[in-house]
Amino acid sequence: MKLNALFGAVSAAALFAVAPAMAHPSSEASSVAQSRQTIVEAVVASPSHTTLVAAARAAGLGDTLASAGPFTVFAPTDAAFAALPSGTVQTLVQPANRAILTKILTYHVVAGRVAAADVIALIQAGGGSAAITTVSGDTLTASLRDGSVILTDENGGVATVIQADLFQSNGVIHVTDAVSLPN
Repeated sequence: MKLNALFGAVSAAALFAVAPAMAHPSSEASSVAQSRQTIVEAVVASPSHTTLVAAARAAGLGDTLASAGPFTVFAPTDAAFAALPSGTVQTLVQPANRAILTKILTYHVVAGRVAAADVIALIQAGGGSAAITTVSGDTLTASLRDGSVILTDENGGVATVIQADLFQSNGVIHVTDAVSLPN
């Protein structure tokens, strides 16, 4: 099943729902106390990421993201998942769609610990944008808009980082307001 067939025409406007971010410190210095948590533990503790947790469990990615890593996760909020066409999440978590779900979720993960300052430096070095290769092997394009990091997926969908630099023991989480979709 092709991703485009599953999602139909998901407009960028439908993906701009903003929700409260995780209640964790937003700087590396202040997140030292949080550094004992893994990315999975932090996301599980977040009231704004229950859909992401359920999807990661359905895809069998919990153990991977709880491993030593390091990983960088662009974590869509529940509101971002809710903005997808009706029935999309329910369809994706079905066992028959595990490969598609895994591809979508790993499209939100980058190998290594990539802080917001690192992303901004890449954007500046790239003359205004930076191609980021994800664990799925696909590309997100990072840019800046009004001081915020914007991620453009391979279909032209746009996600804004609404909270950055939630450092964990095995990487960092950047909360986004949209689900990015690979081709």
